[in-house]
Amino acid sequence: MSDEATARERGARKVRTGVVVSDAMEKTVVVRIASSVRHPLYRKIVRRSTKLKAHDEGRQAHVGDTVRIVETRPLSKTKRWRVVEVVERAK
Repeated sequence: MSDEATARERGARKVRTGVVVSDAMEKTVVVRIASSVRHPLYRKIVRRSTKLKAHDEGRQAHVGDTVRIVETRPLSKTKRWRVVEVVERAK
């Protein structure tokens, strides 16, 4: 079955890109997703961020790396994302 047919069957999965802020756990990394939103009253651009836990089976992501994560089934109480690739290594 092709990827397009699979995506239509179960719905499109969310994909996010963020920076790894912690890799202290086994096979889990904490990824900070940054976003810029306009304040509804003051119209100023405000930076916001959220931290998501992602499954990293190969333990290839480390602190400071930029990674792409994709939504997946619940893997634990707080883990609902999976690391797809390391976009850029930390310098």
